[in-house]
Amino acid sequence: MKAIVNVFLKEGVLDPQGKAVNHALATLGFGDVKDVRVGKQIVLELTTTDKAKAEAEVKEMCETLLANTVIEDYNIEIA
Repeated sequence: MKAIVNVFLKEGVLDPQGKAVNHALATLGFGDVKDVRVGKQIVLELTTTDKAKAEAEVKEMCETLLANTVIEDYNIEIA
């Protein structure tokens, strides 16, 4: 079973990397981009076949290691 975790900064937290990407896109002529937020994606291959167990396990992973929950939000997709 595969779990995909998307981690991104919470609203209101400054994203200097996103600002740099936004500026670079504007410089390259992509002026229609209003804002950019940069995050990360973590793909986990799990041995369990129980979707509920996988989701609970991955949530615990996010809360303890994969995301800094003070400044980051995350979402989990189980495939």
